[in-house]
Amino acid sequence: MSGSTSDRVRLIGTDPEAFEAFYRRHVDAVERFVVRRVTDPHRAADLTAEVFLAAIESADGYQPSRGTPVAWLYGVARNVLAADRRRHGRELDAARRFAGRRLLDHDDVTRLEERIDAEAQAGRLYLAMDRLSDGERAVLELVSMDGLSVQDAAGALGIRPVTARVRLHRARRQLQAQLNPFTAESAVSGPHPTEASS
Repeated sequence: MSGSTSDRVRLIGTDPEAFEAFYRRHVDAVERFVVRRVTDPHRAADLTAEVFLAAIESADGYQPSRGTPVAWLYGVARNVLAADRRRHGRELDAARRFAGRRLLDHDDVTRLEERIDAEAQAGRLYLAMDRLSDGERAVLELVSMDGLSVQDAAGALGIRPVTARVRLHRARRQLQAQLNPFTAESAVSGPHPTEASS
């Protein structure tokens, strides 16, 4: 598919072939993003699909200046998950999980459960992260867990890169104070060359 990045992203709203290519390129990243935040495999599958539906609907608003396509997609995913938490009462949520089960076969459920189990290893870290502010946690998740640069995380959250860097620094410092230093360093830090050069 030729054309600028913004043209390619905007095409997913109107061109099924462009959407198919975009979906195949990003579905694993979106699924990982969702299962880090949702523990039910059926709900994770539903929300992953919702993220791509929301991406189709908002594709014409994509702005490259706010980050890469995957950063934009993570921003869409954050909005979808936040809306899901707000709008669904227990009855609607139960109905949605039931509907999702009919769409998944056994292999899909097994694959999602395995991915969820792998992410559950970080449970202790998530408990410590619950003590962070929403803004600090959002930047930390996008940079340290979802692999975005600080610049792209800022774009996904609609904040300035310097604000994102400050929040990330505060979040890491607070986690190190709550966890033992070895666990905090290995779980939270890592190579972020884009952060150093931003």
